[in-house]
Amino acid sequence: MFFFSDLTGDPTVGKTALAQIFRSDGAHFQKNYSLELFIFDSAGKELFSEMLDKLWESPNVLCLVYDVTSEESFNNCGKWLEKARSQIPGTSLPGVLVGNKADLAGRRAVDSAQAQAWALGQGLEYFETSVKEMENYEAPFHCLAKQFRHLYREKVEVFRALV
Repeated sequence: MFFFSDLTGDPTVGKTALAQIFRSDGAHFQKNYSLELFIFDSAGKELFSEMLDKLWESPNVLCLVYDVTSEESFNNCGKWLEKARSQIPGTSLPGVLVGNKADLAGRRAVDSAQAQAWALGQGLEYFETSVKEMENYEAPFHCLAKQFRHLYREKVEVFRALV
C-alpha cells in the first residue's frame, strides 16, 4: 500500500531536514513493508511550481511546516494549504502543521497556542519539533500514517458496502 504526503512550506523552515532525519533514523521508525510513505519536499520555491502541480495531483495527506521564529513563514501556511487543497477539490485533505526550530525559544515569533488554534481551524493536527535537537520529529509522520490508515479503511468500507 502506498500513500503520498506533501511536505510543504516556505524556504528554510526545515522541511528537508525534517524529512531527512525521519528517513535516516531506522532505529526509531522500523520499516514496515506493507506501508510505503512517499514524502515530496516542495523546497518552498515558487520556481518549482509547475513541477509541484504534477507531484501534487493526488496527495493523501499534507505536512505543512513553518519556522517558529518566522511569523512570515507561519502566515504563508494558508497559501501553501490552499495550493495543496486546490489539487483535490471537493475532497478533504487531512494533515499536520509542524512548527519547526522549537529549540530557538528565545527567538520565537509565533505563539504555540496561535498556531494550534489555526491548525485546528483548518482540520490539521499540530506539532512542534526541533530537528536540530532531534525532538518530536517522528510524531508528525506517525500522525500522517494514522490519518492515511483511517482514509484507507474508509475506502475499504465503501467498497465492501458496494459488494
